[in-house]
Amino acid sequence: MNMELTLKGKTAIVTGAASGIGKEIAETFARAGANVAIADLNGDGTQAVAAAIVADGGSAMGVTMDVTSEDAVNSATQQVVDKYGAVDILISNAGIQIVNPIEEYAFSDWKKMLAIHLDGAFLTTKAAISSMYKDNRGGVIIYMGSVHSHEASPLKSAYVTAKHGLLGLARVIAKEGAAHGVRSHVICPGFVRTPLVEKQIPEQAKELGISEEDVVRNVMLKDTVDGEFTTTEDIANLALFLSAFPSAALTGQSIVASHGWCMI
Repeated sequence: MNMELTLKGKTAIVTGAASGIGKEIAETFARAGANVAIADLNGDGTQAVAAAIVADGGSAMGVTMDVTSEDAVNSATQQVVDKYGAVDILISNAGIQIVNPIEEYAFSDWKKMLAIHLDGAFLTTKAAISSMYKDNRGGVIIYMGSVHSHEASPLKSAYVTAKHGLLGLARVIAKEGAAHGVRSHVICPGFVRTPLVEKQIPEQAKELGISEEDVVRNVMLKDTVDGEFTTTEDIANLALFLSAFPSAALTGQSIVASHGWCMI
């Protein structure tokens, strides 16, 4: 099979795309020929990223989306369909992090974490998949999991629970969507030095009573083979490969990109 990594003629929605991994994926997809919808709670950020892609010769639009609101998700998805005709790829990437030991973990924070990571994945999937199912058009749904979809770490009860849950959702979508040409995957990065991870460094240093340098070296990267962070480019290229893959030979998979931290 001679496989070309092109998304020409495809339309992708990327959530959490105003910054970090989502932004990198959106830019990579646009360079591969896709129409890209930059979806984020940060409306100004979505417009800025979309404008930069268009200025670089790509096709993009910004949509404000609260992934925990069914009305907001449905409205934003319809805007994309109205402009581009359909949705072919969903990258469910929106997420946050709240760290605390379980005995101090606020129930409100627990619910917020699961709402963004799991409810958001469900709602965006439900909205996008109706377009993919129409006339058996097909499509690809990728959830942004984590090494914590397979491993556990202290202080991250809600995050680990949510990321584990994405594995189950992806596998159900792979089974249900197959008859309509829909594939699904979970990408599981190791630590990527995004604003989300930068925020965790001082938080974990405080909780664990160690220096920020020790958090990076002895907590975040200690189990990698080379002491290196995974990059946003690594994850964007992996998302491109999975989105462009031409058959259901790859579906329902969890792909780990972690510099050897987690090997499954």
